[in-house]
Amino acid sequence: MRFENLEVWKKARELSANIYRDLKGLKDYGFKDQITRSGLSIPSNIAEGFERGYQKESIVFLSYAKGSCGELRTQIYIGMDIGYIGKEKGEAWLAEAYKISAMLTALIKARRASPHKPDQS
Repeated sequence: MRFENLEVWKKARELSANIYRDLKGLKDYGFKDQITRSGLSIPSNIAEGFERGYQKESIVFLSYAKGSCGELRTQIYIGMDIGYIGKEKGEAWLAEAYKISAMLTALIKARRASPHKPDQS
């Protein structure tokens, strides 16, 4: 299996792309840079962990991705608080970030339970 086949990677990639698209006109470049970086970090770390090939390394990078989910949720809340992100859009992004985080938790548990390295097809 390739990381591109993982549902969690697909969801994280889509969320990151949506954030980039929806905030492209935002003039606060510091905020925009920070939130897009944390969003981009999620699918990137999933991919990197999966490509590393060994269980311990895979778990470390999946944990980084999960941490980035928390960072992203924090930035979404702040963006909503200061009016950069609309309530409906923000709540949809938060829901997706929570789903991704839960999927990462399940994947980390599965990796820990497996004595084998990730499949590298």
